[in-house]
Amino acid sequence: MTPQNASHRMRDLCNLAPVIPVIVIDDIRHARPVAEALVAGGLPVLEVTLRTPTALDAIRAMTDVTGAHVGAGTLVSPENVRAAKSAGARFGVSPGTTQDLLAICEAEDMPLLPGAATASEAMRLFSHGYDMLKFFPAESSGGVTALKALSGPLPQIAFCPTGGIDPANAESYLSLDNVSCVGGSWITAGTLMATQDWDGIEARARAAAQLGSAR
Repeated sequence: MTPQNASHRMRDLCNLAPVIPVIVIDDIRHARPVAEALVAGGLPVLEVTLRTPTALDAIRAMTDVTGAHVGAGTLVSPENVRAAKSAGARFGVSPGTTQDLLAICEAEDMPLLPGAATASEAMRLFSHGYDMLKFFPAESSGGVTALKALSGPLPQIAFCPTGGIDPANAESYLSLDNVSCVGGSWITAGTLMATQDWDGIEARARAAAQLGSAR
């Protein structure tokens, strides 16, 4: 896969909904029902972070949910990419970017949303062929103000800001021309997952799916 094809496929995914839920799965029994709730609520693109021992099994379970586009987050090594691909992940998300990570994703035909926090990082990725990037950590890297500043000299690049995004500030990010969607953990955070409140998660997903609708 070429970087251009990877970015094109990531743009298509990022345009499916205004929010990509960032999901931490501690209990494999939660994987399928949470995916079903999120898809039913209008959020079909799901990022499962590789932060728990159950993450890969969760990806396997969630890929069986009709309408779900399941990816692996927190990719930091070639081993992560190979494991995620084997588990059925359709895309990957990284907090930052290394040349090794880009190379293995391209070799494994894994569309990647590579992380960048500065103009220099974004420019390096763009020169390599990537124009759909993760802006991370969004709030502590300047937030809306920083992304607005980047849109002037780098209008070709679109971003999915992640890190500190919640219902209170998501709209301000989504109002920017260079933001395709946002990533956020609030939809499945708190006690909803622990108490298996799938209806509550679906309700949060429905509310999130309406964000940015005035664009």
